[in-house]
Amino acid sequence: MTAAFFQAMDATWPAAKSWRSGPWTLREGLGGGKRVSAATVHGDWTTLDIPLAEAAMRDLGQSALFMVQPQDTVLDEHLAQLNYKVVDPVLAYSAPIKSLTETNAVPLTAFSHWPPMAITREVWADAGIGPARLAVMDRVLGHKTALLARAPGGDRVCGAGFVAMHDRVAVLHALEVNPAFRRQGSAQNMIRAAAHWAQGLGADSFALAVTTANAPARRLYEGLGMSVIGGYHYRELIA
Repeated sequence: MTAAFFQAMDATWPAAKSWRSGPWTLREGLGGGKRVSAATVHGDWTTLDIPLAEAAMRDLGQSALFMVQPQDTVLDEHLAQLNYKVVDPVLAYSAPIKSLTETNAVPLTAFSHWPPMAITREVWADAGIGPARLAVMDRVLGHKTALLARAPGGDRVCGAGFVAMHDRVAVLHALEVNPAFRRQGSAQNMIRAAAHWAQGLGADSFALAVTTANAPARRLYEGLGMSVIGGYHYRELIA
């Protein structure tokens, strides 16, 4: 997994605040999820550095949470010894943008727009994506768009998503489809619409992160020709 992927993730789903402290990048998430709240390590560290990161996260009112990337095997082993448990293992997927734009979305089933319409926000709210995560979207400085899906053959709104760009990488976040309308092509239509939007702005790759436990989503992405480019997980301190 390339550094470009993590840079794109940071830029397209940004923390409220992030800063370097010793070997750590610390993040203030303000309720925006693990990705914007976890500490990451850069370079050499010692066991004495971990309590410093823990104290900084406690001062923010956040739990002690570390993102463990593939190269962080020694940190991973040490956190395990300190009773940190693995949380939400994640796989990163990517595909060339042109592979997703060879086929169009079904006409009138997926729309890109910004800022998000009220109905788009309602779809997210029904899926548990509330103001804190909408604030993350608002913080993105580059190109970004919301997606709204209608069920094929009808006017029923059934899904929403968010895509933003960093350099030439488009990253998908917050893709949600109403359970009653899943497996009917709505997610696929939103992804293809997002890829066309991003291609028009010069993107050459399309990426996302998904938990390993989300088998239906992984089948969708793999069915669209996306490939796993790596993975990471979180370690959270269990009292």
